[in-house]
Amino acid sequence: MCGIVGYVGSRPALDIVVDGLRKLEYRGYDSAGVAVVAESADVDLIVAKRAGKLANLDRALAEEAIEGIEAGLTGIGHTRWATHGGPTDRNAHPHVSADGRVAVIHNGIIENFARLRAELEAAGVEFASDTDTECVAHLLAAEVAAMPVASPANLAEAMRRVVARLEGAFTLLVVDRLVPGAVVGARRNSPLVAGRGVGENFLASDVSAFIEHTREAVELGQDQVVLITADAIEITDFDGKPVEGRDYHVDWDARAAEKGGHDWFMLKEIEEQPQAVADTLRGRIGINGGIVLDEVRLTDQDLRDVDKIFIVACGTAYHAGLVAKYAIEHWTRIPCEVELASEFRYRDPVLDRSTLVIAISQSGETMDTLMALRHAKEQKARVLAVCNTNGSTIPRESDAVLYTHGGPEIAVASTKAFLTQLAACYLVGLHLAQVRGIKYADEVASVIDQLQRMPDAITEVLSTMDEVRALARLLADQDTMLFIGRHVGYPVALEGALKLKELAYTHAEGFAAGELKHGPIALIDEGTPVVCVVPSPAGRSVLHDKIVSNIQEVRARGARTIVIAEEGDDAVIAYADHLIRVPRTPTLLAPFVTTVPLQVLACEIATARGHDVDQPRNLAKSVTVE
Repeated sequence: MCGIVGYVGSRPALDIVVDGLRKLEYRGYDSAGVAVVAESADVDLIVAKRAGKLANLDRALAEEAIEGIEAGLTGIGHTRWATHGGPTDRNAHPHVSADGRVAVIHNGIIENFARLRAELEAAGVEFASDTDTECVAHLLAAEVAAMPVASPANLAEAMRRVVARLEGAFTLLVVDRLVPGAVVGARRNSPLVAGRGVGENFLASDVSAFIEHTREAVELGQDQVVLITADAIEITDFDGKPVEGRDYHVDWDARAAEKGGHDWFMLKEIEEQPQAVADTLRGRIGINGGIVLDEVRLTDQDLRDVDKIFIVACGTAYHAGLVAKYAIEHWTRIPCEVELASEFRYRDPVLDRSTLVIAISQSGETMDTLMALRHAKEQKARVLAVCNTNGSTIPRESDAVLYTHGGPEIAVASTKAFLTQLAACYLVGLHLAQVRGIKYADEVASVIDQLQRMPDAITEVLSTMDEVRALARLLADQDTMLFIGRHVGYPVALEGALKLKELAYTHAEGFAAGELKHGPIALIDEGTPVVCVVPSPAGRSVLHDKIVSNIQEVRARGARTIVIAEEGDDAVIAYADHLIRVPRTPTLLAPFVTTVPLQVLACEIATARGHDVDQPRNLAKSVTVE
């Protein structure tokens, strides 16, 4: 979850590391810190860290003007999302060994830290923090002290010896005050990528940290140690065997990660959704009319053998999966279940070689989803990943991959990830239907044509959001909001409620509209805002009639109804206190347009309440711990 940056080169490391942390602050913002190896006559290790957002560290660096820190050419930096130990100055990373020789930053959880800490304390080591990470600093100090000479190779060997003792999920970076010009990293079940420059190299938890300096990246695998110097990137496994990293080119540039004149990254990313969906769909029809996935290690026969599908995901991705279930079952006639990844393996699901697991993750590093994927693989199930991040762990460990190509998403609350994941899942469903002979190429092309009209439909919705923003300001003082929908509108209601909870810290719940009278209608009080996602009367008229009845039920009990309905649906006008129009779309594609007003509504309510939209409290963008 934390943001991690490492640099070795010929430029001041502090500037590059802090700038990288700014790009990664969305990953963790409880505290921030840097460690720089100052290459003076007597090489020293300079550490600065502060609780709170990165601005606090910036201020401290400016006020203290630490001698030598600007001249150092080797450094590491960290933005933290607290797990072990509260967000305080003493718990902020980097953590330094008792002898002051090594500094360590860490993303993840060391599960056996209590045992290691007890062992170290018994040996006389005094701890300066409450974190699990500090154990690693002391263990590394002992290992480098035992080496015959201080060198980059021996620092990497010390890391290998330490990680052999660690249990859990982690990315670690270390610098040694006696080894200027080297940063060593290690990863297990937590993201780390290398950036290959000219006379300089980088390590980071996300390529956005170094994309301003290089677009050439090196994929790091599971259980690997990496040593970067100014001129080389050397990778081994945890046993010391050399490994060839996979080089790849990042197909977006630094400008894609900037706000572009918007007040919030989230607003920018909402505006980017038409292009993001178009990019997800681009080039997906092959010369034979079939759907083209990015990486496939499954045969058509493997897919024809599938008799059950599980979609596993968390948060917004889970809601995308809930929508996709309707389309996949409709097109393939294969039973499809949607599971919270955090619960999947614990209930012992029935899986075999005929089961297809679709794992959805924006970052490709979501720990709960990764663990669900691994459980599925252990049971011999096939796994297909839907992901936005090239080179991340979930795609690498899957049997097939469909990348969403949505570009960077910086705001913690997902927006374009939802719509691009939805588009990608629909492509998967169409691919399965075609391979299994249920849909012909021309039928698939017809649905693709409908999908390709969605970017224009989303653009049309975005052009009409002024009324939604005004409505948001009217609702900013509400303590409770409810969201209802039917069919694909139900997951949209769940997503709308989640966005409001994430951003505005408002109690919000999403319900299947038919469940109202089975309990939730008791929540309706005079003036309670209820957002109603109305299906098209043209596609499923019975669904439309049912939800109109549900709107009347809540309105009769005093609810303030906010109705999202397509153009031309006049049946809802009499029952809507506020009416939000969206373009006409086929029923299964309606979430592409009905979700957008809910994103804008949540963003504007949060803004009106004075909250930080991009960095909501207690949340981090990429959840890399269970």
